[in-house]
Amino acid sequence: MLVSVYDPSIPQEQFFSPDFLRQLQANLLPALAPAATALVVAAVLTGVAIMVAPRLGFISYPNRERDIHSRPTARLGGPALYLAFAAAGFVFLPHDLKHLGLLLLTGLAALIFLIDDRRGIPAGVKIAVQVALAVAAVKVFGYEIDYLYLPLLHISNLGLLVLPLTVLWIVSMQNTVNLLDGVDGLAAGVVAIVALLLLVAAFNRPDPGGVMVLSAGLAGACLGFLLFNFHPARIFMGDSGAQFLGLALALLSIVGVAKVAVAAALFMPVLALAVPIVDTGLSIVRRRRQGVSIARGDSMHIHHRLLDFGLTQRQTCLLFYCATGILGSLGLMFFGHRRIVAIAIVLMIVVLSAGLGERMRISRRRIPVPFGRVFRLLLEGRPSQQPPSVTR
Repeated sequence: MLVSVYDPSIPQEQFFSPDFLRQLQANLLPALAPAATALVVAAVLTGVAIMVAPRLGFISYPNRERDIHSRPTARLGGPALYLAFAAAGFVFLPHDLKHLGLLLLTGLAALIFLIDDRRGIPAGVKIAVQVALAVAAVKVFGYEIDYLYLPLLHISNLGLLVLPLTVLWIVSMQNTVNLLDGVDGLAAGVVAIVALLLLVAAFNRPDPGGVMVLSAGLAGACLGFLLFNFHPARIFMGDSGAQFLGLALALLSIVGVAKVAVAAALFMPVLALAVPIVDTGLSIVRRRRQGVSIARGDSMHIHHRLLDFGLTQRQTCLLFYCATGILGSLGLMFFGHRRIVAIAIVLMIVVLSAGLGERMRISRRRIPVPFGRVFRLLLEGRPSQQPPSVTR
């Protein structure tokens, strides 16, 4: 497996040529059926989950400090997301060990963490389950990051580091998506965008079928779920859905390394998820400094701060979607997709600046300027002290 941030053999100037458009059509068509299948199945099963969740006790009540929803909401989105993804995989993928392993491991994650959504699982047990799933992915199904090829770091054989590095990658992705699930529609939308970026990255690569089908299925499942999860949400994905999505993204990225021998298949999702990854790191540091468990939830994440700043939940999602798309598109540049990436980035920046600029214009809140009071006194001058008047 190979990770590279640049491949000089990729032609850079053939975008929008007739040959490229024909190749684009040939690459997209195999992905449409899995995406449509997953979307329809997710929409149907999510609707069913909303109806049965109260009877099964999968309800999220707004009784925690970090909760931002105002009414009891179903929390049974994980099974709907997984079953939609699995439907696309079973129908459109060859039934080999690696593909079946991905479906099995993600299904176990969705099932085990469904218990957490119903009864709660201690933080230590959660980490143990995540590590166990990651080790099984490496040892049983062969999901390995064997070597790295980066501009300043060439490691042809990771040797004993293969297992810990791969486990760290998988567990980190699971927890990143889990911490991202704090605003209606945020995690599902971001994962859908990253899945679509992985799909595009597989274009014109040797044997891209598995990556494209699974990426399309994951994106379709998220979009079908978003029909009910976008603000105001009628259902949450819960830990079951977040852990499933994180594990699916991690394993898909590793599959991408295997299928795309000269592409930055790990670098692209890292760049796309840069904002939530940084948020995860800051959360760990913050909780350690406060002397509390790193697994303890709080309302200090970036999306919470954006809400405090005055953005709505939809605007917060828009900001994250655009950031994910822009940063992920930059990652696609290392695959040779430069012209179309530039257009995508410009469009997203326009949408982002228009929406947030209007919000900041009408917002009563202002971002504090460091030493702003000092600067204001220097520019305006202190008010002169008038002598007290004497009354005769």
